This record gives sequence, structure tokens and C-alpha cells, in this order.
Amino acid sequence: MSRQQDSKGVILTGYFSNSEVVPPLTGLNNVEDSESPALRRSGHYSVQAKDKHGPTPGLSPTPGSSPILKPTHLSPASNSTHLSGSAPSCKLPYQRCSSQDSLDELAMDDYWKEVAHISSSRGGEGAEGAEGGEGEAQEEVQLKVPEEGEQEEAWLEEAGLAMLFDDSSMEKEDSLVLLSTLTRTQVAAVERRLTSLTLRKRKHTHHVPDVRDIFRQGSKEQEAPPTAGSETRNEEAASAGVDQGRVEVETDLNLEVSFSEQALSYREGSKVAEEASCDTDDQLPNFKLIRDKTGLTKVGDLSPQDMKKVHRLVLIEMTALYDTAGIDLKAHKAVKLKVKEWGLFGVPLVTLLEHDQGRAPGTRVPIILQRLINHIEEEGLDTEGLLRIPGSATRVKAVCQDLEANFYEGVFPWETLKQHDAASVLKLFIRELPHPLLTVEYLNAFIAVLKLPTKKQQLQALNLLVLLLPEANRDTLKTLMEFFQRVIDHKDQNKMTLNNVSVVMAPNIFMFKGFRSKISEQQEFSLATGIANIVRLLIRYQNLLWTIPKFIMNQVRKQNAENQRKTNKDHAMRKILRRMAYDRDKSDKPDRGSAEQDSVQGFIRVQAPQFSKVSMAVQLTEKLQAADVLTRFLSQDSCVSVKREDLCLYEIGGNIKERCLDEETYMKDLQELNPSAEWVIKAALR
Repeated sequence: MSRQQDSKGVILTGYFSNSEVVPPLTGLNNVEDSESPALRRSGHYSVQAKDKHGPTPGLSPTPGSSPILKPTHLSPASNSTHLSGSAPSCKLPYQRCSSQDSLDELAMDDYWKEVAHISSSRGGEGAEGAEGGEGEAQEEVQLKVPEEGEQEEAWLEEAGLAMLFDDSSMEKEDSLVLLSTLTRTQVAAVERRLTSLTLRKRKHTHHVPDVRDIFRQGSKEQEAPPTAGSETRNEEAASAGVDQGRVEVETDLNLEVSFSEQALSYREGSKVAEEASCDTDDQLPNFKLIRDKTGLTKVGDLSPQDMKKVHRLVLIEMTALYDTAGIDLKAHKAVKLKVKEWGLFGVPLVTLLEHDQGRAPGTRVPIILQRLINHIEEEGLDTEGLLRIPGSATRVKAVCQDLEANFYEGVFPWETLKQHDAASVLKLFIRELPHPLLTVEYLNAFIAVLKLPTKKQQLQALNLLVLLLPEANRDTLKTLMEFFQRVIDHKDQNKMTLNNVSVVMAPNIFMFKGFRSKISEQQEFSLATGIANIVRLLIRYQNLLWTIPKFIMNQVRKQNAENQRKTNKDHAMRKILRRMAYDRDKSDKPDRGSAEQDSVQGFIRVQAPQFSKVSMAVQLTEKLQAADVLTRFLSQDSCVSVKREDLCLYEIGGNIKERCLDEETYMKDLQELNPSAEWVIKAALR
């Protein structure tokens, strides 16, 4: 137990746990302090008056963590919260302050009331809730701890490096190219998993190669010069250090240098300006991206082929970042459940999207979720207590049943749906997903984010974790975060600040069905403030978290360039023959080489076949941006019916498969980075 002195004259007492973020979920009947989850004392904690002589000696908060409020010993049936001491600017109990309370104070009250509401609506964890729509029993999520060596194998396979332990792997060449692009911290992460696997597998008959041989082999086979604009390992290490004569500002997010390399430099003593410790909504660090002239790359801008490479690199980088901080992640696997294959509630996201895409091709977020959000916004976001005040349990149950029966028929009476009931249905949809929105595989990593030593590293870890989520989960999470921000934008009217929304939504996002039955009461209190803080960071920095870091993009470009080099080598004779034929016809058809000539002479040729535009020559200047190219195209072709915001200039070929350009991309810099690219205007597929 520890105490933290608050600036307003109170001392917050709370529990801290040194156990795993989420403990091993085996032997669930042996959980300490196991009470019936429905009888837990949710929402009761004490705020003690500060001793005028100062804090009690020897009692201080755990570094890098937030104190968790201590539950008081009240009757489980009690609906009141008893607080000792006082907070000067607030009336107690349950009286909201006009100030931005930190999560360590009264804001957590809403968290425990939400937990109590969830528990009562489900009739206890593991049972079908009162709001459960059809009343059909749904299985709890069962988690499996990987067996010996299984976790390392699964990690290497997901990272595209199965060839390191499986000689029959069909991706050996791609794996070697991937290895050649890794930074020193990324290499260390791979070596650590492979070494662990090697030690575990020595008694097996098949041969697991020595890690030194693997990386030596990779370095020998990859002798091509790095792609223009990409960093080598040494360059990344140097640029992550402090010997460049520049002290990095903590609120500047550098996307050009590996996050784990930056973390290593921090650990080794880099002089980084620390942000002030602050928890209020309006005092969170104002992080900003250091913009790159070749443009930012957002999720959805890349082709599926390149996103597969991104996923592998991000997994390795995320693991390296946690390794650098000494955080050992224990991944869980979801045991396959019998799940609903139809309906709206309790249906897997992927299944729901497959059904929706049959009705509306291109749908990326469940239609029911979109419609609920639209309804809440149409009714107005000024409603006080929106998302916090629960709807009537009886009405919500009836609404769910009505939606299941009539939503797709288009006859659901939306005009009768009350605001708070709609918000309750939205929260129900999230928590009744068969698997958590943040996935079983990465839930531990999300919870462990706050163990990282700085806010910047926490934000970098969240960035990587968002990129690792399956597409359906990632898109749904983004839609929710955008909605929450719009609610917060009306905080003066609805009294829902960033902190309020975070603590109310955290249990709905993190507490999947059966979660509370798998942890002890002490562990639940240890997690509470942490997961609320994580939701707060997801909402506050959502405009940054769905960005693919430049250093990852450089590694993707290097892989593509190397693969292209090998392909070109295999087809060298065909290229020579084509060149000979081209040279023979060149004098008769001088215009056929105009695109290449334009590039050399400071022009690029932009095509728009989707709009019957053959090509458009654009002169490269230092200030020419992608937005300027689109503007010029629209000014020359008045027949285009697509809206300006739905158009995108694409970079295609060369060292990238396909990339929708950020409108602030400087074309000359990008053309130098990828001189073989073609430039095509078409409708954005986002």
C-alpha cells in the first residue's frame, strides 16, 4: 500500500501489485480473495485528510505508476460512497467539480459505478445479462497460456521469421531481406526469442540454427546499398543519441528513428527534456509529430502487401521497445469459442462486417455501431451525463431485442430511442463482443504501457499496438475514439470531460466477459486507474496513434527495393531484350520516352486513368505539394464528379507497392526517395 500527497490537501491511499499485469489465467478456482464478482465492493474508496506535518515517511507512490484508491469496507449492497477528509473545491459525495479532476481523485468514482452497473446488468460475470438481447447464453472468453516454446514460435512466425526454426518455411528469402533491415534493438529482440527457443528445443531432433549464424548469413546475402532516405542501424543509433548537438524536446515525436533505439538512448542517459507530471485534461503533454517532407503515412494509405510487412516490423519493434524497458510480456491465446454467427450483439467483428459488406460494400465499421453513434449525435451531444448515466435496464433490454429483430429490416423506431438508452446500447455492443476489442493477444501489452518510463514511450507503444490490431478492431476503435472526442468537445454542456469519458468507457473496453472472475479484488483495484489512463491516452492522442512511423516505412521501402533488385536480376535478359527493341523504335516514336525525360528534366507525369485522363506533366519545385497536383488536376478537368476530399494522389511502384499521399507531401523530396515511382490520381479507398 502506498500514499500520495495531493496538492489540494488530501492523501490518496491505494493498493499496488507487483504481480503480472494480467495474472496467468489458469487454475481460475484458486484466485486469491475470490468473492462472487457480483458482490465485490465496487466504487468505494477513501480520501484521507492530509496530515499537517506532511506525508507519512517511507510511503511514496510507485515510480511511473498512478495510485489506486483504496476500497473501504462497506456493505456490498450499499450504493453510497463514504469519503473522509475533504477536497476544497468539491462538495461530497458525487458532486462534480467544475475543475478537471485527475483520475486519482473523484473521477474514479464513475469507474466503479460503471463496473457495478455492468455487473448487475449481467447478473454476475459469466451469466447472460439482463441486457443481453435474445437471452441466449454466451460463453466466457477462455485464455490459454502458451506451452513451453510455443510463445517464441508463435512470435517468430507472426514476425515472418518462421524459417529460423522451421526449415520447411516457404518465406526464407523474404525473411533474410527482413533481417537485413532491422535495427540493433530489433535484432536483439529477435535474438532473445530465438535463443530462448533454442534452449527449449535442444532435446528435439530437428536443428535450430545458432542465432549468430542466422544474422551473419543475412548480412552476407544483403549487400545492396540502402534505399535512398532509409537509415542503417549505425545511423539510427547515432541519430538517437545526444551527440548531434540537439537536445530533443519531450513533446516532439520523432518518427524517423526507431522507438526502441530512442528508448535505449534514454536508458543510457540521453538528455531529454522531461514533461511535467500532470493528470488533468488540459495539461497532458501537447505532443506533436516532427513532419517529414516525404509525407505522413496513415493506416489505410498502404496496399495490403505493404501492410503485411508493416505488421511484422511493428511486432518486432514493439517487442524491442518493451525489452529495452525490461518489461517481459506474457501473451495469451484465446481458446476457440462457440460464437453467434448472426445477429448484432455477441457476434465477432469480422463476422458482423462480412454480413454488413454484403449489404454495403466497403463497410469498415459495423453498421449498427455507426447508426447508434449517428443517433446519439442527432439527438444532441449536450445531454448532461452522456455515456455516464445508464439507461433504463428494462428499456435497454427491449431495445436490444427490437434491434435484433428489425434493424436490418429498416423498421426499428429510432425516434423512440432515448439518448441515455442509446449510449447504454452502444456500451453493451462493445463489451458483449466475443473477444475484447483490443484482442486477447495484445491486451497485456496495452495494460503494460504505463510501465514504460516516459509519456513519450507510452505514446510510442500505443502507436505500435494500434498498428498491430486486426483491421476490423483498429477501424472500430478509431470510430469510437473519434466519437468520444466529439462528446468531450461538448463538455461545457454535458459535463463529460476527457477524464470522465475515459473512466466510464475503460471497463466497457477492457473488461471482456468473464474478466472479473479471473482476477482477485486487489488485482482489479490495481488495474483500475491504469486502464482508465490508457483509454484517456487513446482518446487524447488519436490523431497521432494511427500514423505509421517513418522508420517503419523506410524498412518497408528497403525490403521492396531488395526484392525488386532480385526480381530484376532474375529477369535481366528480358530487360535487355526489351531495351534493345525500345532503342530501335525510339527514333520513330520520340514521345514514348517523354515520362522518363520529364523526370530527368524536373517534371513528373501524373496519370488519372480512372477519370479518362491520359497524363499531365507537372514541374517539380521545392514547394510543390501533393495538394497542388490535385488542385491543378481539378482545374484542368471539370468533368470529374468526385469530391476534392475523396481524391488522392498515389505513389505506385519503385520501392513501394502503393501509397496514398498526405496532401502536405513535398513531391520533389518524394521523387528523390522513390525515383522509379509512378504518380496516379484516383478515388481514395479509405
